Amino acid sequence: QVQLVESGGGLVQAGGSLRLSCAVTESMLRINTMGWYRQAPGNQRELVALIYSSGSTNYAESVKGRVDVSRDNAKNTMYLQMNSLKPDDTAVYYCYAHHLVTGQTWGQGTQVTVSS
Repeated sequence: QVQLVESGGGLVQAGGSLRLSCAVTESMLRINTMGWYRQAPGNQRELVALIYSSGSTNYAESVKGRVDVSRDNAKNTMYLQMNSLKPDDTAVYYCYAHHLVTGQTWGQGTQVTVSS
């Protein structure tokens, strides 16, 4: 079973930046879709960004222009670079992957807190 381990969360002031990492426990060559979701207290989990094996990406409107998702298959790692952070970006961020054989899997989440 593929496992995902997020890191890089923390406390940052509004306007600051963070880079989240999602380490995958096996080769990413059989993972066609990866992404980041987030969940704030009292809210449903929502999409932040997706990246496909082709390299194409999708972003939520709320983060477009401020975040960049990338994947490094050689390092079995996906990244989320977040800039110009706002207090509304405060949430637990989850890594997501869809493996061609085993299906979807989620990481345990990493907290991002943006202070005003």
